[in-house]
Amino acid sequence: MANNTDKKHIETSIIPIKYVDLVEDIFHAILALALFVIGIGAFFYSIKRLIETTPFFPNGMIQGVNDILFIVIILEILRTVISRFTDGVYQLDKFLIIGVIAAVRHILTVGASLTLTAQKTDEAFRRALYELGLNALVVIALVFAIFLSKAAHRNKG
Repeated sequence: MANNTDKKHIETSIIPIKYVDLVEDIFHAILALALFVIGIGAFFYSIKRLIETTPFFPNGMIQGVNDILFIVIILEILRTVISRFTDGVYQLDKFLIIGVIAAVRHILTVGASLTLTAQKTDEAFRRALYELGLNALVVIALVFAIFLSKAAHRNKG
């Protein structure tokens, strides 16, 4: 019965796997192209908004940093989709990094709104502080997850 272990895996799907992979690769290529176009559009829109925002300091600068971090998130997602072609799988580390960038972006946005808004109700201020604390915990958890993921990769290799 040693022949049973030597036999190749028999394909049981209706559509051959090579065609499913081809369709999946085409779809990922379309998604990558769409993300690239969105990134370019976001860049030009950010430049336009940066020029038009008054006053430039601090509103324009804060908005510019927020927009840049949004573009970085788009590019990281694009990089993740592209790496899917080379590695054949989505990599956990890349999604964790995207999460860290998104949480830090939100921390900066909430922090900026706290400093720019002259009058905030006690409830709105308390809510913003909870948001900052929760996002800080999210960043810590994601960085810890990145550390664990990298440690697992080191121990594997």
